[in-house]
Amino acid sequence: MAVSAADLGAPSGAQIPVYGQLDIEPVSGEGVWIVTADGRRILDLYGGHAVAALGYGHPRLLGAIHAQTDALLFQTNAVPLAIRERAAAALAAFAPPGLDKVFLVNSGAEANENALRLALRTTGRPVIVALEAAFHGRLAACGAVTWGSERWYGFPRQPFDVRFVPRDDPDALADAVDEDTAAVMIEPVQGVAGAYPISSTVLAAAREATTRHGALLIFDEVQSGVGRTGWPFAAQRAGIAPDLLTTAKSLAGGFPAGALITTEAVSSLLGKGDLGTTFGGGPVACAAIVAVLETIEEEGLLEHVQDVSAYLQERCLTGPVRGIQGAGFLVGLKMDRPARDVQADLLERNILTGTSADPRILRLLPPLILERQHVDLLANALEDL
Repeated sequence: MAVSAADLGAPSGAQIPVYGQLDIEPVSGEGVWIVTADGRRILDLYGGHAVAALGYGHPRLLGAIHAQTDALLFQTNAVPLAIRERAAAALAAFAPPGLDKVFLVNSGAEANENALRLALRTTGRPVIVALEAAFHGRLAACGAVTWGSERWYGFPRQPFDVRFVPRDDPDALADAVDEDTAAVMIEPVQGVAGAYPISSTVLAAAREATTRHGALLIFDEVQSGVGRTGWPFAAQRAGIAPDLLTTAKSLAGGFPAGALITTEAVSSLLGKGDLGTTFGGGPVACAAIVAVLETIEEEGLLEHVQDVSAYLQERCLTGPVRGIQGAGFLVGLKMDRPARDVQADLLERNILTGTSADPRILRLLPPLILERQHVDLLANALEDL
């Protein structure tokens, strides 16, 4: 159950109270488990909004961060760093073929903001096409292409024109793309909307329409990327290569990091000073990126996610669950009651899950190291409900 600090009887403190918060305080973690201040051991099936790719305390990730912190905590992009080039090269190799140019940033919203700016700038066109129910972030540009953002947007006007189309209508999408379209932006699996998978037919229509009209295709893989679907990115799962791909969340396993990945053709249109960031591509973040990507490859976590997610689909259609959607470890459980009530009941049983913009969808974003035995704990708890 989401509660505020005031509901808990605690002082609000110095933080602006903009978050509804659960009545737990994690103080440590190991693997897929977190330990709270009052001593509870909770199975984390939410992973800090899909961030904890390797769970908690993974020795390779912590070792890379500690070693880089000891060697060099920070340096600016005004100087070259071997670890930055290594992280970019590893990410380009992990990405879909043809996406081999990387701009490192701090977050998914920043990656999406730069992708949109790059599309508008390089095409000289004024329109972005986006899908209904999409969530791309809370900055000016990515907020403009977020469905329903007028509730919180705050800026007096949008920086460009946006055409929203139904997320399951390939013909409507194709019709919305024309000579004024700079880009189509799509989450291959809509995360905040409840792990809603966009059909391959719609993705193919977006690829065909953008190619035909000389527009760019942007895949927002802030949630679905870095192995979460059981593929490096959902683009590979769909067999469709975008012109730009954004990612963050799981990218550095808990250290702030994001990236915009694009093609040689798009990147060749940029010169010095056209993009910039102070902290993006910092050495510690880059060391964490390398550690996460190498661990995914060497521990076979892509195949692991495919196996355990198939087991989850089979095992967890029980209790209040009436359907399951999503891909890999980006999962939406369709409930016969409000998802927030189920979330609260599961938390009482020491299982942490998430909700979504759909009030009937319980969202799961567990670490990629989740095992079948952990799925059984969830299934048993759902059966009890």
